[in-house]
Amino acid sequence: MSWQFTVGVMAKGKAERIVVGAEDALTAALRVKAERPEAAIMYVRRLNRRGDTRHPPHSLTDLRVGADKDSTKSR
Repeated sequence: MSWQFTVGVMAKGKAERIVVGAEDALTAALRVKAERPEAAIMYVRRLNRRGDTRHPPHSLTDLRVGADKDSTKSR
């Protein structure tokens, strides 16, 4: 059974929230760390639909797409 977890990370002085589908909290944290090795994991919690609707987090795929856009701007 898979759950959705919100992983709070600190990267380059900015705090971000990322949503990951995983079996448990440790797996969710490791997936984020694999995608963003420079980031520090601050917390992992189960997704809170009501609170996260007000302040929407990113997903791992959003971060990859955003990184591509940022890299083209600097060229």
